[in-house]
Amino acid sequence: MNQPNKDALKQIWEKISQTVPKIFRISYDVTWNISLFFIILFVVGAFFVGGLGAGYFAALVKDEPLRSAEDMTTAIYNYEATSEIYFANDIFMGEVGSDIYREETTADQVSQDIINGVIATEDEYFKEHKGIVPKAILRAVFQELTGAATQTGGSTLTQQIIKNQILTNEVSFDRKAKEILLALRVENFLEKDEILEAYLNIVPFGRDANGRNISGVQTATEGIFGVNANEVNLAQAAFIAGLPQSPIMYSPFTNGGQVKSAEGLAPGLERMKTVLDRMLRNEYITQDQYDEALQFDLVASFTEGSPSTFERYPYLTQEITNDAIDIFKEKLALEDGYTLEELNSNDSLIEQYEILADREISQGGYKIHTTIVKDIYDVFQEVKNNYNNYGPNKIAKNNANGDTIMTEDPETGELIPYNAPVQVGSFLRDNNTGAILAFVGGRDFDLQNRNFATNAPRQMGSTAKPLLAYAPALEEGLLQPGSIIADAKFTYSGSLSENWTPTNFSSSRFYGLTTVRNALKQSYNVTAGRVYIDLLENANPVPDYLLKMGFSNFPEEKYRLPSMVLGSHNATVEENTNGYSTFGNDGQYTDSFIISKIENADGEEVYTHESTTERVFSTETNYLMIDMMRDVLLSGTGRTARSNLSNPNIDWAGKTGTSNNFRDTWFIATNPNVTLGSWMGYEYEQPMNTGYSGRNQVFWAQLVNAATEVAPEIMAPSERFARPNNIVSRSFSLVSGMSPSSLTSELGLVGSDIFNSKYVPKEEDYSIISADVVNVGDSAVLVDDQTPNEFTSSSGYMFNPDWLKDKGYDELIDITQLYPSRNGGWERLLLPNLSDEDIEDSGERPLAPTGVSKSGNVLTWQQSRSSNVIGYRIYRANDPDSNFSLLDSTTNNQYNVGNSPAVYQIRAVDYFGRESQPSIPFVDGDFTEEEPEQPDPPEAPEDNESDDTNGDTTPPDDDSSDDGSTDGDSTDNESPGDNSNGPTS
Repeated sequence: MNQPNKDALKQIWEKISQTVPKIFRISYDVTWNISLFFIILFVVGAFFVGGLGAGYFAALVKDEPLRSAEDMTTAIYNYEATSEIYFANDIFMGEVGSDIYREETTADQVSQDIINGVIATEDEYFKEHKGIVPKAILRAVFQELTGAATQTGGSTLTQQIIKNQILTNEVSFDRKAKEILLALRVENFLEKDEILEAYLNIVPFGRDANGRNISGVQTATEGIFGVNANEVNLAQAAFIAGLPQSPIMYSPFTNGGQVKSAEGLAPGLERMKTVLDRMLRNEYITQDQYDEALQFDLVASFTEGSPSTFERYPYLTQEITNDAIDIFKEKLALEDGYTLEELNSNDSLIEQYEILADREISQGGYKIHTTIVKDIYDVFQEVKNNYNNYGPNKIAKNNANGDTIMTEDPETGELIPYNAPVQVGSFLRDNNTGAILAFVGGRDFDLQNRNFATNAPRQMGSTAKPLLAYAPALEEGLLQPGSIIADAKFTYSGSLSENWTPTNFSSSRFYGLTTVRNALKQSYNVTAGRVYIDLLENANPVPDYLLKMGFSNFPEEKYRLPSMVLGSHNATVEENTNGYSTFGNDGQYTDSFIISKIENADGEEVYTHESTTERVFSTETNYLMIDMMRDVLLSGTGRTARSNLSNPNIDWAGKTGTSNNFRDTWFIATNPNVTLGSWMGYEYEQPMNTGYSGRNQVFWAQLVNAATEVAPEIMAPSERFARPNNIVSRSFSLVSGMSPSSLTSELGLVGSDIFNSKYVPKEEDYSIISADVVNVGDSAVLVDDQTPNEFTSSSGYMFNPDWLKDKGYDELIDITQLYPSRNGGWERLLLPNLSDEDIEDSGERPLAPTGVSKSGNVLTWQQSRSSNVIGYRIYRANDPDSNFSLLDSTTNNQYNVGNSPAVYQIRAVDYFGRESQPSIPFVDGDFTEEEPEQPDPPEAPEDNESDDTNGDTTPPDDDSSDDGSTDGDSTDNESPGDNSNGPTS
């Protein structure tokens, strides 16, 4: 290589040697500076993110109050335990229907395998951590931000307690942040064993064999395997421990209580294997134990469901739960500062507190003590189930439009006509306290889950009469049991209603003058109508007796309608029985109740029923009603009930009732201890078949008989209703109800009954008078000065017209309806016209009788067609040629004249003494004279002169009884159709 080339190469190398280090140094500096920048940026960013995260965390928990250890402990141990129901005398009945069932236990009563399985699968670092596992939280945050598949282990047992007991199940960052904060705090004041025990009582475990949602490990083992929590084997323990992650998915039962299909069981069984795997990995079990557990037939060990309280006592559970909700609804609202007035007037508040109350009962672990006597309630259901005479089913019809009611066929699901049975509702309560002892809610809860004893208002029928009319009228002093009321047709058109005409059960029949006692015993409608109208018109303001006795379905304004006394308004069996229990409690009303007290989980009473009593009727009024209603069973409309009692000597008093068109039938009776009411009818109010009242009374009697066998001390008191000192016995007139007169005594129209001493009859009877009377048609009328004495009945008995007018009976269309019978003294009592002033004087003589004839020795004739005729005079002549003379007078239209030949005429006589023209003479006998034998006639004289004889046989004019108004021509007789001598009637 030449020199120039070497120099050139040398120069190039020197240049490179100088340039490369320089470039490297610059690159290094740049790289370092950039790296340093990113390092600084990362550190600053880390601090920024950390600060931002801390700030964000602080923002998330800023609303969380600083809870004290005591508050948090109370909240954690406030397990949502299922409430329990008890019969009277602390007999356990069952659990309240609830969304979640739970039974509390302690950790030492739980299998160690369950505890180990829970820790291994739910919180493997439980014994080491301080409430949270940071890496688990970071993993959960990463999964949330990236949407990665969810893994287990995000929450410790402590966090799960916080979520279930203090916070909610809401999925949000702020809830999670609060959960972390509170979990850290809980670990500072609760031991690990305490946290574990709380967890085991809180966590959900799916469903039990009845399909109910369950929480708590004891409830789980008992509800799934039928054993206690310390009695499970390893396989069962692993299955239980795996449930909390997804309770419903892993549960072996459906919500109906059936075991799931193989496909449905697979997730739960796979979860059990996962638990066993983790227990093995964490050395809680050995390989042999693991293998043995996998070989166990877990499915075969599932328990079978047992009937729940609701299934065994559906009507009762429903009623108790509803009452408990009402109690807690008011309690919770009052605790929140509302008044009952504010609560009951605000539908939104009512709905809100009903939800809160239901939750409180379902989850509060309360013990609800009831008044129900188990033995009586059970035999009531047996009687109901075994009774075989309810009557036929009927296709249900809609009352509004007549359409057929359809129902779903349980087998095919198709809609078919509803073949409705006769329903029944019965109610038994204690008179004094109001405690509900038993009831019959209906024939079949599955068929119709309506309680016909407490929640089905129906027309009261005649059971309204004692409550609405008779007892109030007694209390107001308007009547007594011996008071007389006219059961006779009337139409009321007063201020209370327009043109009301009540009728009796037999619409064409009336029962005349009757005592209040008899009217009640036989349930006369017309009599009750008169009593109630009298009460409404004489009591101001209208007495609110029904409202005092708790009837809520009867608006007060309807009191003014007289027809209400026949029971067209509605009441439940409970309300009606409560009303009659007033009579059983000496006239004092006490509302019924079914819950006596409620205790919380610690045994403290949070509610105790306090009965309130209000006097409705005086002791005297009440006893009079009891005594009259005794007769209903002894000889009245309720005698079928008494005749079917196994112990008929118990002092029962009651009343029957039937509503319009025979849609409802009632029987309610009370004794010194209890009152029992029973109703039957179709749900959609079709008319019942013949015999409905007797069927219900027999059913009532069977309830009494069955209850008496199991609880005679309740149903069969030995004492009778006590008679007050102010009740006295008195005689009275059966015509007027007043003190008897000598005339009513002579007629035998005197009765005897008991009275409130304040209202004994003191005024002497003036309904009957003794006087000379004559009969005008069907009426007896006092004689007038012009009335012929020969037709009067001396010292006869008759209604006093003045009394009739005072009582308003003078307005009756048919006054004969006053007679209760025509026997005894009543047949001797004449029925007068209202007054002699009502006998109209036409000023004309009456028409003559016609149709005179004779049969045997009796002469008969047709009555005069004129009004006001009081009798007839019979005139006799020895023969057609003789004068007529008065034979006799009679008030009848016949007379025995014997068999001697004669000629007769009849004349009618009116109230004012005028006599009619005589009837056409009636010739009785043969008055034809035989012709004497004549000698041969002489030769006729030449002048042919005839014999001058008088052939006039007309009888002489008979004026012997003429009043001077006739022309004296007795041969001028009126034909039946001749109206020349006066008007016809």
